[in-house]
Amino acid sequence: MQLDLPFLRSSRPIAQPDPGVEFIRTRRARRYILRVKPDGTIRLTIPRSGSRSEAIGFMQRHVAWIAKERARVRRDQAPVRWTDGSTILLDGEVTTIAVRRTGESVTATYGTRVVRVKDVSDVRPCIERDLRDLARERLVPRLRALAAGLDLTVTRVTIRNQRSRWGSCSRAGAIALNFRLVQMPPSVWEYVLVHELMHLTQQNHGPRFWTLVKRACPSFQESERWLRTTGRSLF
Repeated sequence: MQLDLPFLRSSRPIAQPDPGVEFIRTRRARRYILRVKPDGTIRLTIPRSGSRSEAIGFMQRHVAWIAKERARVRRDQAPVRWTDGSTILLDGEVTTIAVRRTGESVTATYGTRVVRVKDVSDVRPCIERDLRDLARERLVPRLRALAAGLDLTVTRVTIRNQRSRWGSCSRAGAIALNFRLVQMPPSVWEYVLVHELMHLTQQNHGPRFWTLVKRACPSFQESERWLRTTGRSLF
């Protein structure tokens, strides 16, 4: 599940070291539209009457703009340091980080979680490692339980540090989940799990897909709103 879901997605690598380009064809687009996503990937929207070859030509004519936009994205994506007194989300609630030194031991507490840290000037790496552990504890068994209840087969579940997706599902049945999901309200991350599970039967975002999502998660639109309005703050 991407931060903003496309009508249709396909990927095609371009000259290295470029990370790639996503071609999106949509009925609503009347012109070619370029966008650089947070992970540096180029998203190129193609109008109904357009072609991939024309799209590549359009992209090549805008290489200077792409380079400038990627530089801006890198600046914007510089991680904010977390220190004593910083606030983060956990289970959708604001929690304050407290860094404490006891003898030679230094810990950071957030919510009910206590993490050993080394660098008091930035405890974010240590807390994010702990969030990944928490995600494995919570998300993996819940995903498998949901899959069993829906009579779906998941071949593999991984927890990742994704920058532009909340989750993904391969045609082979492997699902990857963003560890930041545990920072959301449980109802929101449960929707993301359902969303990815529905891709086991529908590898697209067409009407049939959304019918299945709504059947399994009737209030999914509320979760979508939370993701749009608050989700980006988790990065």
